[in-house]
Amino acid sequence: MRFSNRTFVISGIIMFVKLRLLILALFICLCTGCEVNPITGREEFMLVSEENDIAIGRKYAPEVEKQLGGRIADDCLQYYIDSVGQKIARISHKPHWEYHFTAVEDKSTNAFALPGGYIFITKGLLEKLQTEAQLAALLAHEIVHVVARHSAAAQSRQGGMILLVVGLGTAGALPKNMPEGSARMAQLALQLISLTYSREQEREADLGGVDYTVVAGYNPNGAVELQQMLQEQNDIRPIEFLSTHPSPENRIISLQGRIQTRYQNLEELKIGREDYRRNVLERLND
Repeated sequence: MRFSNRTFVISGIIMFVKLRLLILALFICLCTGCEVNPITGREEFMLVSEENDIAIGRKYAPEVEKQLGGRIADDCLQYYIDSVGQKIARISHKPHWEYHFTAVEDKSTNAFALPGGYIFITKGLLEKLQTEAQLAALLAHEIVHVVARHSAAAQSRQGGMILLVVGLGTAGALPKNMPEGSARMAQLALQLISLTYSREQEREADLGGVDYTVVAGYNPNGAVELQQMLQEQNDIRPIEFLSTHPSPENRIISLQGRIQTRYQNLEELKIGREDYRRNVLERLND
């Protein structure tokens, strides 16, 4: 078989690009090393820094919001959801981070967090909730994902490596020449939305979220009620929030065990049925 000079040139270019990506990945590994997961106390290997988490969230939050139909145009509703989220964020393991809680128009039953503290909840899911304690449980779950930096681990595990795709800088910040084209931004935003967590990460978020809600003053049974509601909805029609999560049945058992072994005298903790009805459900129906 004969090879042309052009074939050798193309092969050389491909090898050069692969080598650059490999060197970049190795450099990131050496620069970041291990971190202690504040939820579990275990040391974990991290490919990216906290600064890059925050930079990615800030960069792509506007595009993610756009992909989900935009913000619900109700400042009072947005303030209420943000106030509940901020109450939990203040007692989290990363209270100094800047957290953003946004309700979006998307009709799906879903919620998720971008790296760095950008958390979204869809209109479809807000319509299903009944109490502030359930909302707090949901937001606490997502805050744990942020604090434990599950997105960074998921990016690495799933091979998408968004940070490498966009050409991650090596000084703890995203490069100034990062792709700005609308199609490119939309593509990478959808990659972030579609990230899936492992079963162990979901368990961390469930149990860590229960602990957060109690410290923030909410009745932890809101987490159990949330899973029961999602299970009922999923029996009728599969919903997005459960598509990659462990089964609701197992999660309910795990949550109930956590509450029974750690927490008593729950009567004084907030449920907030009337507050949620007035600040969310009535406003969504206007």
